[in-house]
Amino acid sequence: MAKKVVATLKTGTGRSFTKCIKVVKSEKTGAYQFKEEIVHNDHVKDFFSAK
Repeated sequence: MAKKVVATLKTGTGRSFTKCIKVVKSEKTGAYQFKEEIVHNDHVKDFFSAK
């Protein structure tokens, strides 16, 4: 599925979106988790600055 998403983002209006992956530490277990989200290019900094 990931290949399909990336291929879709490279063409047409998908160029205005970015797939962001952030490492987040869980409060309960203390383990690290990955948070993935597809955001508009204007909101990339907001995604990484939010906790």
